[in-house]
Amino acid sequence: MADQNLAAVAVTGDEPTTSDRDPMEVRLNKPKRSIGPYLLILPVVLTLVAALAYPLGRQIIMSFQGFGLAQQLGTAPPEWVGLDNYKAIFTDSAIWAIIIRSLLFCFVNAGATMVIGIALAVLMTKVTNTARIILSTALLFAWSMPVIAAMTVWNWMFDSEYGLVNWALQKLGFDFAGHSWLVEPLSFYFVATVIIVWMSVPFVTFSIYSALTQVSDEMLEAAQLDGANGWQRFTQIIMPTIASVVAVVSVLQVIWDLRVFTQIYYLQGVGGLPSKTDLLGTFIYRMGISQAEFGIASAVALFVLVLTLLVTSGYVRSLFKESE
Repeated sequence: MADQNLAAVAVTGDEPTTSDRDPMEVRLNKPKRSIGPYLLILPVVLTLVAALAYPLGRQIIMSFQGFGLAQQLGTAPPEWVGLDNYKAIFTDSAIWAIIIRSLLFCFVNAGATMVIGIALAVLMTKVTNTARIILSTALLFAWSMPVIAAMTVWNWMFDSEYGLVNWALQKLGFDFAGHSWLVEPLSFYFVATVIIVWMSVPFVTFSIYSALTQVSDEMLEAAQLDGANGWQRFTQIIMPTIASVVAVVSVLQVIWDLRVFTQIYYLQGVGGLPSKTDLLGTFIYRMGISQAEFGIASAVALFVLVLTLLVTSGYVRSLFKESE
């Protein structure tokens, strides 16, 4: 059979397909998988299991229990309630409103962050070295600023009485004297979006800029000589080249923005209404800490975990396809 296949190659010039080859030959030529890579990642896997097994397992158990302040203090044993906590989640319209609100807020923030970050990264490849250093330094300062310090500055900028934003809008002829940005939910989320995007853009910009430096200049010059304009070069050459980096950064942004907590909690403390502005992160904290409903809080936290896996499942599937 092998001799016949070789003769066919000599006559036609074509390689025999897998179906034409001797099954024994196919099995012999199949590359053997080494256990070396698995041994290298074994310490990391064991460390993750050791760090996550107890807290995640404890949270799963608590999500099936009636666990309140008495159970937390040890004065009463936990009550097994089965799926009651999950039923409370899926039948409560207020919780569903928070879930939908969190998803919308997540995708708006992640989308705005990616667009602005990619635009700044492209800009960094076009400007002079001096301008690039100045822009990189400004982004680095914004990225490295502690969250509470940054929130204090932004709170002062949007202050209803002495805020810089209201003052600037009044100078432009708008009636914003004494306007409170945190009372209404839409303006509250606008302020939160501005702050979160401002703090997230540097990471996206630096990551995308690093990927852009690996794009072949010869390929771009050849496309320009062939008549491709700037937009065509960007969409057909640059973006496909850096697509893997964009995918990783996008997934990270979705995960971070879906579980955002600090910025929302701080803004609620200085004027926002929790009942109208809660997202999943602040809702879980409020249920667990303020109301001592640790069972329901655990169930919502696990729901967020599953929701995050579903949102990022497309990227995970693409990773498996690449490995295959």
